[in-house]
Amino acid sequence: MDTTTVALPDEDTSGEDAPWLNAEEQRLWRAHLEVSRLLMYQLERELQVYGLATNDYTILVELSEAPMRRMRMTDLATATLQSKSRLSHQITRMETAGLVVRDTCPGDRRGLYAVLTDQGWEMMRRLAPAHVRSVRNHFIDRLDADQVASMYEALAPIAKHLRELRGRG
Repeated sequence: MDTTTVALPDEDTSGEDAPWLNAEEQRLWRAHLEVSRLLMYQLERELQVYGLATNDYTILVELSEAPMRRMRMTDLATATLQSKSRLSHQITRMETAGLVVRDTCPGDRRGLYAVLTDQGWEMMRRLAPAHVRSVRNHFIDRLDADQVASMYEALAPIAKHLRELRGRG
């Protein structure tokens, strides 16, 4: 199945009257998919040197930027675009590695926090500069200043739209 097109359940999926992409739009869409996949593949490969996956790094970033380096598990799941179940498994693996711990939420016996450990913080301090160099090398430095500004202007409204859609679910 082609994952580049998603039909909503109440839409006609016969293809008739579909708002097909013109050649320029198709070229842009395919380039976006290729860059996204290749960039994430490369960044993932470079994180593996540290024994981490992209999801691990995303969790470390979220926790390192959170007040007191802790977040409610439900908020962390939302921030990292993971289901609560998937995040729970991910946090278990990261606990085993000593990067995070779970802590109870005062006043909410069922609620849990994910907390960045000192070891997790040290991992971020070591890893973040290398990750930034990688992002710069494989993405930012491939563009001039005008392209960076134009790409941001083009992508920001798309991100806003998708965040709004996500808030509905």
